[in-house]
Amino acid sequence: MRLEPGQVIEAGALLFDMDGTLVDSRIVVEKIWKRWCDEHGVDWHYVLPRLHGVRMLDSVKMFAKPGMDVQAEYERLYREELEDVDGIVPIPGAVELLASLPAHTWTIVTSADTALAEARLRAAGIAPPPQMVAGEMVRNGKPDPEGYLLGAQRMHAAAAECLVFEDAKAGIEAGLAAGARVLAIAGDHPEEVPAQVAWVHDLTALRFDGLDDGKVRLAVA
Repeated sequence: MRLEPGQVIEAGALLFDMDGTLVDSRIVVEKIWKRWCDEHGVDWHYVLPRLHGVRMLDSVKMFAKPGMDVQAEYERLYREELEDVDGIVPIPGAVELLASLPAHTWTIVTSADTALAEARLRAAGIAPPPQMVAGEMVRNGKPDPEGYLLGAQRMHAAAAECLVFEDAKAGIEAGLAAGARVLAIAGDHPEEVPAQVAWVHDLTALRFDGLDDGKVRLAVA
């Protein structure tokens, strides 16, 4: 269901995914991966709907053909994504919302590793938060809940008190599995959001509405 103007959400901590939620990196990621698919004869139409929201190494393992050197392909794709930030922009409203939030109320939980996350965030004009959870910090990537459980722990909040912001299926599943509430950034795909998950089009729909008894309040604009 889409959140309506005037609604207010309270949470003990805010846990943001990065790609597709705070940062629009689709142009870069899809350009690099389509080129890789074309070179190796991998079906791009199969890869595309499964590509976003998971760790890069997990994606390479998923899409590599038998006999491929998974580590070598991962290192090549990683290097290309790390070096290419042309076209990366913030999701509408992301910079403004984060700038308005007290620093102790939010962090990022991303499938990207620290170096890649920092490169993309800086390209989008967002300073990486000190308690960020990156892909190399967990044993199991999304849709496993480990990242969001660690994020809640780093924010000194119970997972059930956290609000997770996600755009991709794997991330939504990870947030729900962690026991958190999930708010989807639906963009152009609201039909893909599970019926039990609330959604907004982008972050321009939200504004910081203050702190109440230690909880952060967000109002729907």
